[in-house]
Amino acid sequence: MEDRPYVLLSCGMSLDGYVDTAGDQRLLLSNDADFDRVDDVRAGCDAILVGAATVRRDNPRLLIRDETRRKARLARGVCPDPVKVTVTSGCDLDPDARFFTLGDADKLVYCASPALASARSKLGGRATVIDGGNPVDLKHVTADLAARGVERLMVEGGGTMHTQFLTAGLADELHLVVAPFFVGDSAAPRFVSDGVFPWGPQRRADLSEVRQIGDVVLLRYALSSRYEG
Repeated sequence: MEDRPYVLLSCGMSLDGYVDTAGDQRLLLSNDADFDRVDDVRAGCDAILVGAATVRRDNPRLLIRDETRRKARLARGVCPDPVKVTVTSGCDLDPDARFFTLGDADKLVYCASPALASARSKLGGRATVIDGGNPVDLKHVTADLAARGVERLMVEGGGTMHTQFLTAGLADELHLVVAPFFVGDSAAPRFVSDGVFPWGPQRRADLSEVRQIGDVVLLRYALSSRYEG
């Protein structure tokens, strides 16, 4: 058995593969029904990971919204919200971001070794700052999360995190939601960036489910032998 959590990647994108615009306003790619589906998936996970750029750009809460799901987690003896995790090279993070200030779940920051001391000084009162290596090594990150009791990890972006998890072969499942419009701006961020991926023309990913949710479509892919579909 691999010494890491089960890793589920979750992303929404436009028809032309973009996850946001190049401007300051956040692009909504989904609908209320799909947001509820994501909330349900979150509720079944032990931790949610986003990159530092996502913390800066989107200022996400990363909390379980539905009160019934929160109570069900409490009944299982766990915190109403999953552990929050981020990864950073230089710790350009605001300690007053909602990632740190909202919710009672643990907040973990995996930081590159050279910035570790400054990160602990900056965030020590709001999060546990952990040496992630230089550069941050996701295999080390996932092994450390497993040692902390995280059995199921949800990765919600951004593109750098998705690219790194996929190219490193650390993903077991992918939920990809496609919105019915185009962004049409090459300066905008995409689902993934350049990289050498385990799946290509000679090795296609296994599509396990296609589901229409209002005006968006969920594509669910099995990416490893650990897939729990």
